[in-house]
Amino acid sequence: MKTFLLRAIAFIALLHLSDGWRLFKNGRRYGGNLGDPDKYRTEFLANQDVEDFWFTQKLDHFDPTNNKTWQQRYNVNRQFFKHNGPVFLMIGGEGEMRPKWIQKGAWIVYAQKFGALCFQLEHRFYGKSHPTNDMSTENLRFLSSEQALADLAYFVTRMNEQYNLTVNNRWIAFGGSYPGSLAAWVREKYGHLIHGSISTSGPLLAKIDFFEYFEVVRDSLATYKGCDCVEAVQSGTKQIDVLLRHMIGQRTINEKFKLCDPVEKSIENPLDISNLFEGLASNFAGVVQYNKDKRDGVALSIDDVCGAMCNQTIGAPVTRLAEVNRMVLESSNQKCFDYKYDKMIDDMKNISWGSSGAEGGRQWMYQTCTEFGFYQTSDKPTLLFGDKFPADFFVKQCSDIFGENFNQNSLSNAIDRTNIIYGALKPSTTNVLYVHGSIDPWHALGLTKTDKNQPQPTIYIQGTAHCANMYEPSDDDFPQLKIAREEIVRFLENLLKK
Repeated sequence: MKTFLLRAIAFIALLHLSDGWRLFKNGRRYGGNLGDPDKYRTEFLANQDVEDFWFTQKLDHFDPTNNKTWQQRYNVNRQFFKHNGPVFLMIGGEGEMRPKWIQKGAWIVYAQKFGALCFQLEHRFYGKSHPTNDMSTENLRFLSSEQALADLAYFVTRMNEQYNLTVNNRWIAFGGSYPGSLAAWVREKYGHLIHGSISTSGPLLAKIDFFEYFEVVRDSLATYKGCDCVEAVQSGTKQIDVLLRHMIGQRTINEKFKLCDPVEKSIENPLDISNLFEGLASNFAGVVQYNKDKRDGVALSIDDVCGAMCNQTIGAPVTRLAEVNRMVLESSNQKCFDYKYDKMIDDMKNISWGSSGAEGGRQWMYQTCTEFGFYQTSDKPTLLFGDKFPADFFVKQCSDIFGENFNQNSLSNAIDRTNIIYGALKPSTTNVLYVHGSIDPWHALGLTKTDKNQPQPTIYIQGTAHCANMYEPSDDDFPQLKIAREEIVRFLENLLKK
């Protein structure tokens, strides 16, 4: 019965998605930033169902008087485990834990080489790991990176007991995107439990105004050789601004961009207009962030969208921009483009585990409002996507979704706190390898080069996107990606000798 209900909830969420729900928002893809590793399959892996296990976890690790517990989901792979072998831990993040990762991915290839026991642990409040009966703002106070790190520490401790593991069975943490940050931080905070980490595409610097994100998007689009893709996108964006000034232009936008609601009813609402421009910018951001990776379901690339933007036979730049929007809607099975601010806020305010926002959108928004910021902004007319979505636009969403106490002042305090706790771009971690791709906009908030005054090792992979090194190895991989995986293996070899 439980399985049926969960499938029904997922089906309802997909129906909502097809009606205009944004597939990509705030640098996060619907369902989480790490997808299924489905494009390629490692030959030695068995085609078998993955069993879910449940770990009794503390609700609040920092209040010893709170005895409440909940059930946290995890998976196990013992296929390659050898006596005194290491223990690999895949950290879950801002979406449902995907069981296929316990059988596939580059880390499983490493597990075979090193004889590792593998665990995958779902992040609290995401997927099926529900610490509370709903996602009310009051309950979400138990959602934080600090609580998640403590979850990992308690999990490691209990698995050591359950599997009779010793100091010879060294734990290595793996994570991509936000879990890439957690992988670094868990080594920093619980170094007596975690021997080392591979931190992939993990932002380390919390900041409200993440303007660098669209700078990388611009630079990535500029790599296209067919024409000046950046100029074409910028021209199309400016033409939208012109069309919005009169009724005929507004109706043209309705038709060309397949808007779910006519824009002439929103022209006096600056929040709707900001949402419109931010959504169109996200069309390109989502393509760039996952350009040519192996994530299941990602079909479009920079070549595709820039090919459309450079095709003058389609029409004026604004018409080409509409063509890119059509391509994105079609690839994500969406009927229309939803830009209404109030509708977005109402979706995010739904606290039920059966809501569309429960796939992770509401939870991740809460974490950005209370810990990270990470808001991808555009606040100047000269920028690629204009000046319609500054930092204030995103901070207002915090207040509108979670209450008036979630404001600029509270977010600024939260950002300071996060950077002080974790060290931002000057961590004191040891035994952590930081991996980023040059195409991925998130690299702008991470460690991408080794400094003589900051000796943490890094790998910066030219031409690759978000978490690309974590997916199944393939003969078709870029040479730089193949070299990066070889460097990761050497890092693990040296790490396990320590």
